[in-house]
Amino acid sequence: MCTLPPVERCTRGTAARITRAVALAAGVALVAACTVGPNFSRPATPSVERYDASDASYIASGRQQQTLSPAVPLRDDWWTSFGCHAIDMAVDEALTGNVALEHGEATLRRSEYLLRAGAGVFFPQVDAQGDASRQRFSPLRTGIDAPASIFNLFTLSATVSYTLDIWGGERRQVEALAAQTDAQRYALVATYLTLAANVVNAMIARAAYNDEIAATHEILELVREQVHITEAQVAAGTSAWSAVLSLQNELATLEASLPGLEQKRNETEHLLALLAGMYPEQWSAPELSLGEIQLPSVLPQTLPSSLVRRRPDILQAEAVLHVASADIGVATAAMFPQITLSASGGVESAVLHSLGTPAGQVWSVAAGVTAPVFHGGALWFQRKAAVAAYNESSAAYREVVLAAFAQVADALRALEHDSQTVDAQTRAVQAAGEALRLIKDAYRAGTVGYLQILVADGQYHQARIAWLQAIAQRLQDTVALYAALGGGLVADS
Repeated sequence: MCTLPPVERCTRGTAARITRAVALAAGVALVAACTVGPNFSRPATPSVERYDASDASYIASGRQQQTLSPAVPLRDDWWTSFGCHAIDMAVDEALTGNVALEHGEATLRRSEYLLRAGAGVFFPQVDAQGDASRQRFSPLRTGIDAPASIFNLFTLSATVSYTLDIWGGERRQVEALAAQTDAQRYALVATYLTLAANVVNAMIARAAYNDEIAATHEILELVREQVHITEAQVAAGTSAWSAVLSLQNELATLEASLPGLEQKRNETEHLLALLAGMYPEQWSAPELSLGEIQLPSVLPQTLPSSLVRRRPDILQAEAVLHVASADIGVATAAMFPQITLSASGGVESAVLHSLGTPAGQVWSVAAGVTAPVFHGGALWFQRKAAVAAYNESSAAYREVVLAAFAQVADALRALEHDSQTVDAQTRAVQAAGEALRLIKDAYRAGTVGYLQILVADGQYHQARIAWLQAIAQRLQDTVALYAALGGGLVADS
């Protein structure tokens, strides 16, 4: 009975013991490890109480007032507050088929997979290998004068390695990946918000173009009738030909405005098809008038301090700032020594059926230290660059916050001015309508001619077109306020 040498005698179960030793050593090192670099903390909320110097909870309007109320929640389906089924359907189509959303979702999934892949550094890396070879070995290479031999060699081995994250560089790297995933997630939310706002704005614009085209056609009919009447008066000698030319000029000007309006309506329809992920010929435009769109009477009111926790673009900029903060830790850890533990074990045999016998067992345990000694200042300046990148991201974050507050302030003031414009245009339409009514009464009494009725009717329709434009602008500025407040897609965190 032969006795194995001490090293070979302890090979049974060696791989399992080595794995436990490496894991234990890694655990001890992690407990004692420190994490270099700054710990990220969220930027402080702006210390302002209002969006604008004249910020108020009441948007004045003579007939259709809008108010701001903190009791009204900012819903994620905010577009339903316009009470228009056609708008709801258009937004649903866009959210289902939009290509930009599909792109954003794929980008987010990629970031999530990269995060999971990066988290693999927290576990030992285990690899297995199998080799089969035929070799010719010459003992002369070892200083022995003997004939060469030819033999087969079969090998099965496994290797376990683990890099101790003493300085937290790997943890900072995974932290950066997690923050990058958050940035992609908020970018996708911002895409949702922008898409919904663009669809609602396009639907409002298309409804306004429809109404304006219809009103222009009505004015054209009135002007054509005026031309016929004036031509008859010229033939009767009661009017000059210059009056006909003046009316023909007005008629031609109105006719020239129609193709432009129809082109804008067509462009809006094509935009809606694009937003829905369809070709223009595939998208059917629903009939829609501004009268079918309700103006939300009570709008959500949010505190300035909560805006930075609701706006997806601000949260995205914050996540990018977090990435830059973690990158400082990664660059700092690269300046310190790295310790790697490794172990390997396997079996070798010249005959396949005897693979695994104690005589062919081999193993090794190793620990290695890699320390940067001289890199020409590269590591130092890489850390300085990471700090500069953090300062750059910090300035970009503040810029995004300032722009967001300006957008909310602009939307609030725009709604205030829109209410005044709509009120004035409403009075203009009422005055033109009353003037038309009085002229019709005078015509029935025989005190004025029919031509004056046509002129007054044209003035009424012109006032109505201006009123339609003011209504559309107010609706679109309401959309701008919902978008500026974040659209309710992110809960206050």
